Amino acid sequence: MKITDIKLHQLQGDFKYNGSLWEERPGRPLDIYPQFRSQGVNDTIGKLFPYKEDGCYRVTQTFVFVETDEGVTGVVGPLTGDGTAYYIALQLKPLLIGENPLATEYLWELMYRNSPNGRFGDNMIAISHIDYALWDIKGKLANQPIHALLGGPVQDKIPAYASTAGFSLEPKKAAARVRQLKNEGYMGSKWFFRRGVGDGLVGEKSNIELMSALRDAAGPDMDIMIDAWANWGIPYTLKMSERLKEFKPAWIEEPVQYPLHDSYLKLKLESPIPIAGGEHEFTRWGAKNLLEKKVLDIYQFEPIWAGGMSEMIKISALLTSYDAVFIPHVYVPAASTQVAFTLNSLTTPMLEYHYILGQIYQFFLTKPISPVNGQFYPPKEPGLGITIDQNKVDASREVTFD
Repeated sequence: MKITDIKLHQLQGDFKYNGSLWEERPGRPLDIYPQFRSQGVNDTIGKLFPYKEDGCYRVTQTFVFVETDEGVTGVVGPLTGDGTAYYIALQLKPLLIGENPLATEYLWELMYRNSPNGRFGDNMIAISHIDYALWDIKGKLANQPIHALLGGPVQDKIPAYASTAGFSLEPKKAAARVRQLKNEGYMGSKWFFRRGVGDGLVGEKSNIELMSALRDAAGPDMDIMIDAWANWGIPYTLKMSERLKEFKPAWIEEPVQYPLHDSYLKLKLESPIPIAGGEHEFTRWGAKNLLEKKVLDIYQFEPIWAGGMSEMIKISALLTSYDAVFIPHVYVPAASTQVAFTLNSLTTPMLEYHYILGQIYQFFLTKPISPVNGQFYPPKEPGLGITIDQNKVDASREVTFD
């Protein structure tokens, strides 16, 4: 069996959504600078999926197809940005044509060793996508989901928490959303606090009012998480954690820049609220570095970025060796669930679902993966289970960089 081609197809279609798709944007690392902090929805997240007409938003996404001489094609996507497509087309494709797609360890080594300066970022994300496409081929040949090839599932179901990027952060509206999510069975919800270190006392007050409203709506038994996305820093995080601890947040996520491991460790040791992170870390070596230093309370490696399924097998072994809690970041549910269902409930007690983005990222799929009554269930489709619904595609083109 040989790889005959690797193609990138960009798809476009109209996603219909009842109401305003983007009520608010999340805080972000750039918000420490006033000119970026003042930007609104239409300057940021709204540009990615623009409003068209009649409640429709334009969705443009790229998927990768790894073709073989036996007619089995590995499919994964949507890709994370144009950089991923660039690396796949120019760095990885020339390495892989003519190779055996089942030799995943060997091919991962080829891709990794081919680019000494590509151990992080877009190149590693490109490797991750290709690796998942290769595992998709394995699963299709065996007529089994990927987790079954690895001995799963080891959980019958995994509770879901909802990430709420796009929802309003106005306290009354956010509280109404929490009540909605609670009624739908979600065990928690994560909120992307807009106000950070540059917003002063007014921002601190805004964060407290938001957290108070969220807790009142959730009651004592539903988790509320905070995502600060590298917009808080050590002093601000410690101040906010003291002021927010009475509301019992489940964690504060990525309050400082990703490589500042000593800063994360300081926060873990001093914050009364647990500290989460790791979604922007890559490979077993990056994971081992975090785990050895014990810098986090909750680890959130992103399977479709950190190295793919081949690398997540090794990262999972490390996580259980260090008795760590791993709640994966979920960009592509079809990828993250394959990992989650190979781990028990002590290691992976819950799983993320992006309430709006999860629908958008899976818009073109015939069988998207989403929680049912607040629970994820083991995927049943062969491989990744990613099949394009051509009825949702009204324009497509092959992406090349000639």
